[in-house]
Amino acid sequence: MADIPPDLTWTRAAPPEATGPGPWIEIAFGEGGDGDAPVYLRETSAPDVIVTTNRRKWDAFVLGAQAGEFDHFAEGIEEGSP
Repeated sequence: MADIPPDLTWTRAAPPEATGPGPWIEIAFGEGGDGDAPVYLRETSAPDVIVTTNRRKWDAFVLGAQAGEFDHFAEGIEEGSP
């Protein structure tokens, strides 16, 4: 397992009006400016469990989400539900 840098800056993916502990997903970007630079993800309810990917894969995921490629996962989920 790769060492996780202790000085990461975590960004919470939550609606601006969100309050409370979540659970929310947090993202941190590691050092490096290329597609192999690490990207870290964790859930606020289990901050010691960290998933690592790279910038190339993260960017592909974000572009896919923006293009609606994952909308079928949200079918049947009511807004505001956990």
